[in-house]
Order: sequence, then C-alpha cells, then structure tokens
Amino acid sequence: MRLNKFLSSIGFCSRRQADKYIENGKIYIDDSVAGLGTELYDKQKVYFEKTYIGQIDDLKLKQRIVLAVNKPRGIVCTSSDKDRAENIVDFINYPLRIYPVGRLDKDSEGLLLMTNDGSLVNALMKAKNHHEKEYMVEVNKDIDEAFLQAMSAGVYIKELKVKTRKCYIEKISEKSFKIILTQGLNRQIRRMCESLGFKVLRLRRIRIVNITLGKLKTGEYRKLSTTELDTLDSLIGE
Repeated sequence: MRLNKFLSSIGFCSRRQADKYIENGKIYIDDSVAGLGTELYDKQKVYFEKTYIGQIDDLKLKQRIVLAVNKPRGIVCTSSDKDRAENIVDFINYPLRIYPVGRLDKDSEGLLLMTNDGSLVNALMKAKNHHEKEYMVEVNKDIDEAFLQAMSAGVYIKELKVKTRKCYIEKISEKSFKIILTQGLNRQIRRMCESLGFKVLRLRRIRIVNITLGKLKTGEYRKLSTTELDTLDSLIGE
C-alpha cells in the first residue's frame, strides 16, 4: 500500500497532507525516513517523527464506520465556531472516532456523511470527480425563468472570484427549487442566490451520490447498508 494512502486510510491526515509530511522528512518507516511514493508492507511500523502511528495490520482490524446523519440547523461541522455552536461530532456522540465528510454550514440542514475512513473522505472531496449532491432550497422571492436559467448556466461569485459549474435545477413551487451540484464551494448555493438578488430561507441536502436522506428524522443517524456502501465505493472509484 502507498504510504500516503495508509496515512489517509487510518485517519491520520489527507493524502495531500501526508505527501507534505513525507516531503518534509517527518514520516518514518521503522527507523528510516520515508520518501515520496514509498510503498508500505506488512509488519512495517509508521511514525510521525517519534510518535507511533500504526501499521497495515491496524487497518485490517479497524471497523469501517460510515453514517448518514440528518444534521439540524445550528450545528456546525468544524471543530470550532465563533458563535460557540455545538459541533456535529459532539452532537452525534458516537462511541468511535468519526468525522464529517465535507460540511454543511451552520444554517443549513440535511444529509451529512460521517466516517472514520480517510480514503472515502478524500475520494468524495475531490472536486474533479464531479460527485453529485442534491438540495432542496426555499428563497424569499418568486422564482422566474431568468433565475432558473442563470443558476443552471453557472453564476459568477464575486467573493470567490469564480464562476460555478453548470448544474441541474428544477422549480418545485413559487419560492422553492431542487438543485444538483457537482462541486462544493463555500456557501455555494447561498452565494449563487445572493448574486442574483435572492436570499435563501431554508437549505436542505437530500442526497450525496447514491445516498439519500429518505425518512431519517432531524438529529438522527443510521449506518449505511452493505449495498449502499458497495455502490458508493464503485461510483467514487474506491
């Protein structure tokens, strides 16, 4: 197994961060400094400087956890918040160490995946992979055809100095729509709407790739089924 994949899979850091640590000479295999592209073999022990991280056997013993969570509004996905809001990890209070895959901002709700599988996180977070995420959105004004066309064609977001990718959008009611994105810019839907003179009143994510929110109640979570995981792994290339 590639060393950077091991560090990611065991939950130590992302593959990109692993490469930086390796390049800076901070990762050791047994007593030797590791190099970029190094392969890790059974029984070899990995260290960050002098701190033991693990070995391949640890991955074989590690229980893979992937949860679908219905995140409530007011809960944050980061480890700190200027408003001191409750963190999703503390809110779920799962007995094993897990962390969110990406994030939903504090005022948004709906489907969030949480896992201890670093490889899954990396695969889902790569923007180039164009993984679909579906949302239901309510806004403060009536939606017209010009709004739908502008959103689907891509909106220039001044704060981020970027134009969003083309996307699918469908009007649901006078003030609500469904949208499917293949990228995850910071507060993307809210900023897209603001750029067109609309304000988001409610934003709820209902699907990530093949995983749907379904009838999961606010604040509840469930483990993904084997079928869901197998399908997800095949779709994201894991």
